[in-house]
Parts: sequence; C-alpha cells; structure tokens
Amino acid sequence: MDKVIEKKKGIQKKHIFWGLGILLIGFLIFKLAFGDHSSTFRAEKDKITVSTVEDGMFNDYITVIGQVEPITTIYLDAVEGGTVEQRFIEEGATVKKGDVILRLENRQLYQTILNSEAALAEKENYLRNTRISFETELIQSKRNLLDSEYKLNRKKRTYSQYESLFKEALISKEDYLQAKEDFEYEAHLLTINKLKARNDSMLRATSMITLETDLGKMRQMLGLVRERLDNLNVKAPVDGQLGMLDAEIGQRINEGQRIGQINVLDNFKVNAKIDEHYIDRVIRGLTATLDRNGTNFNLTVKKVYPDVRDGQFKIDLVFEGQTPDNVRTGQTYHVKLELGESQKALMIPRGGFFQSTGGQWIFVVNEAGTEAVKRPIKIGKQNPQYYEVLEGLNPGEKVITSGYEIFGTNDKIVF
Repeated sequence: MDKVIEKKKGIQKKHIFWGLGILLIGFLIFKLAFGDHSSTFRAEKDKITVSTVEDGMFNDYITVIGQVEPITTIYLDAVEGGTVEQRFIEEGATVKKGDVILRLENRQLYQTILNSEAALAEKENYLRNTRISFETELIQSKRNLLDSEYKLNRKKRTYSQYESLFKEALISKEDYLQAKEDFEYEAHLLTINKLKARNDSMLRATSMITLETDLGKMRQMLGLVRERLDNLNVKAPVDGQLGMLDAEIGQRINEGQRIGQINVLDNFKVNAKIDEHYIDRVIRGLTATLDRNGTNFNLTVKKVYPDVRDGQFKIDLVFEGQTPDNVRTGQTYHVKLELGESQKALMIPRGGFFQSTGGQWIFVVNEAGTEAVKRPIKIGKQNPQYYEVLEGLNPGEKVITSGYEIFGTNDKIVF
C-alpha cells in the first residue's frame, strides 16, 4: 500500500542556488549596461608631455625659411650662334653695362657678310650704269626735240612761202598741199616727241627712286648683318654681378641658347617655400619680419606663385626700408610671416599628438592626475608655438600633447 509523501515547506537548499544564480546574472547585466568598457593603456607619466590649456592672445603667424635672391635677374641668351672663342669675365665678378663677357666665332656669318657686301656692290654698279643710261637717253631725247623743232620751223617757213605763192598762182596746188602736209606732220611729230620725252622723264625718275630705295634697303641689310657680327661679343646688358655662366672655350652655342645670368644687386628679395595648407591665407601685401643679430627687418609679400610642387608653394618677399648689411645672394633666414591680427583664444602648445589625431581629439588628464581619457576637440589656426582650440576644452585643463604612437587604439591612459 502506497504512502503519501508530505511536501516540505520553507527555504530549501536549491532555492539558495537559484537566488545566487539570479543575482549573478543581474550583476553581469548591470556591468554590461553601465560599466566602463573602454580599453586602457598603462603609461609612465614622466615619459609623456602634459600641457595646460591656456587662455591668452593667439598670434597668427608662421615661420618660414627663406633664401636671399637678387631683386632682378637678367638672363643672357645668345643673340647669335657660334663657337666660344674667349672668356673675359668669370662667374661672381662685378660687371658694367657693355662689358664683353665672352666672344663667339661664326665663320658662316663672315661668309654671309661677304655675300651681302658683294650684292651691294653689284647693286651700286647697276644703279650707276642705269643712271648713265638714263642720262644718255635724256640727252638723246633733248636732241630729238631740238631736231623736231628745227625741222618744224623749216617746214613752217616753207609752208608760209608756198601759201603766198599759191595764192598768187605762182606754184601748183600739189606743191602747196605737200608743203602743208609736211608742216602738219612735223607739228604732230614734235607733239609726240614731247609726250615721249615727258613719259621717259617720269619713267626715269620712278626707276631711279626704286633703285635708290632698293639700294638703301641693301645698305640697311648689310648694316644689320654687320650688327650680327657685333653680337658675337656677348655683352652685359646692365650693371650687376655675373651669376651662372654656362659657356666653355670651344663649346658650340646655338642662337637663343641661355648661357648665363646677371644679378642686379641694387636690392634683394627673399624667396620662401610654404606648406600648401596656407595657400588660401597667404596673399600679396602680408607683412613679415626677419631677425638678424638682434635687429628686426621688415618685409612685404610681393608675389605669390600659384603652382604647388611637392606640397609647397613659393612666395617672394621684399625689404621695406632698411636692408641687412653685407647681405649675400644665397643666404638663408628664418622669416616670421604674419597671417592675421592677434586675438584672444584658448591655446594648447604644439606637440606630436596632432600627427596622430589630426586635431580631432586629445587625451584629457583628470584633476587627480591619475588617468587621461580621449575627448573630441576642434582645432582652428596654428602658429609655431600653439594650436588654437575652438571646441572641447576649458582653460586650466591638462592634456597630453606628446606623440600618441605608443597608445595604439586605447581610449584611456592610466598612469
């Protein structure tokens, strides 16, 4: 016969295990929901740089490295080709306008000059012969006119006599008409000779003018060719210093080839290269300063080159007022270029963190100095000493400004 088993009342052992399990699950859920899941990196505080966020005047400038160049450079191009025969002045020497720097030799040019002289002599001889021929024709034309006038006078006198005799019926009508026709013929012939003489005179004058013009052009051409001979002497076009000279004795120089340059040393400019990051902010007219032996010299941006090469663009700065003593072409200076006016702003010192974060976030140290946490920020302008902070930080806060390469992708730094 079966026995009824009575149900146990109160807290049993299994209830305790269930309760502990529920508490453990709840704790895990709480940790997952509200716990700190950020990755942590442990670092030694003395091996990193901690800086303070400052509230002060931000000076908007950059420091660039500039090289002194002459204010004007005149290039020497060969006007006439030839072989270098002799060098009179070496690189670096001071030259005066008109000084012969080197001499070229061009035998083909000599042949051209001889041909031009021969052609000119031939033209002059032709003109001389033509002038003689015209003079002869002029004399002959005058003689023909004189002969026609002489014959006309005789025919006129005969006609007058025959006319009187014919009226008195002393000669036949045929003799009279023949005398009249002879007179009229000579009159027409004289008119024709005069017209021919006038036309011949005009033709001679026009031909002589044309020949004289052609001869003048040939003389000018010969003069130009002789000037080419003078161009074989390469001369200094201005006073200055002879810079580069790429011409050795025996070297063949082509027409138009660049062989050197002259630096005009009455003033200087500073050529500098700037990171393309500033290309929209650097404009003509910006001011700059250059320090030499404790003395500041003022400069102004004269030209901004539009092309960017290797991530940089070039500018030219000219001195305003005083120029440093004993300045030399090729000298290098650090130039402080002002990009804008100073203004009040939050600032943090420049550091290696910017290369890792691009200025988008930074590690902020807590008040106890025991740890640093990643925080998003916004960086504005920058100069060689500071970054301008637009958002994310407050005055007096501590931040890590050294490089972040060793921190990896961790969100928290524990010291």
